[in-house]
Amino acid sequence: MLAVEQGCIISKDGDITVAYEVTLPEIFTVTSQEYEAVHAAWCKAIKVLPDYSIVHKQDWFVKESYAPDMQNSDMSFLSRSYERHFNERPYLHHQCYLFLTKTSKERMAHQSIFSTLCRGHIIPKEIKDKETVARFLDAVEQFARIINDSGYISLRRLTDDEITGTERTTGLVGKYLSLSTENVQCLEDMELSASGMRIGNKHLCLHTLSQTEDLPTEVSTDNRFERLSTDRSDCRLSFAAPVGLLLSCNHIYNQYVFIDNSDETLQKFEMTSSSPRSRQSMSCFYSGRVFSWLALSSMIRQQPYFSIQARSKVNVSYCSELNM
Repeated sequence: MLAVEQGCIISKDGDITVAYEVTLPEIFTVTSQEYEAVHAAWCKAIKVLPDYSIVHKQDWFVKESYAPDMQNSDMSFLSRSYERHFNERPYLHHQCYLFLTKTSKERMAHQSIFSTLCRGHIIPKEIKDKETVARFLDAVEQFARIINDSGYISLRRLTDDEITGTERTTGLVGKYLSLSTENVQCLEDMELSASGMRIGNKHLCLHTLSQTEDLPTEVSTDNRFERLSTDRSDCRLSFAAPVGLLLSCNHIYNQYVFIDNSDETLQKFEMTSSSPRSRQSMSCFYSGRVFSWLALSSMIRQQPYFSIQARSKVNVSYCSELNM
């Protein structure tokens, strides 16, 4: 990170990021039709972003004890009994953030072996174009309007102080580096080794989900939650609920959507499907390759009916306290 100016995070590679605080619907209150509407709103909003953009949704789940508000003198007997009933009961406190990033074609194709010495310009030419930056910021505002107008999710743009922090409060960057939602006076020691990663007395375990082989055969916006469903009532939960509130430990759930150029992606798929190497692999007795090749060919034929423009990645970071 190079600087934070006018509510935008600027990286040393010239990437521009706009951060939002997200307010989601309460759990167990959304129907199947409303989940479909939320999903449609996300898809509609993502389509307005330019090529080579990144949508990063980050969910924090931190164990806390419920602190009742007993100072209000206007509370009724039932309200006061409700507060006492849940006093000091553990629960997962949820916070959600959204980061929209404009990067370049070269940055989207980076690998771990890449070095800035391999290119002529340290900062991509696209980022230095004022019109490109202005169009991205306009698209970001349109993105936020679409989500807010859906009526289910609200976005609030973070200010510079909320991102970097002040003398009295810790910003989002400091909280992430210390893995704490509270105000921290100083950053803790970080250790990254073959045995794992540690920040202060917190031990991390990272899992990522980015390969198609790891995905389920079918996906949907929501699933039936059998524990709270009956023959007459249907309780629905998000498809990702098992790594969300149903995961009873401190963790951070990251979702990434990389928006590529659809024409270039289709051309790459067509070259892969028609290449001699791909046809040669068909001669092997490996049914998985045959199935993948047939699925890719079918998707290319159906391309006029949809847009191939994005790829996604998911990772979950578990955090546990160490006995020190």
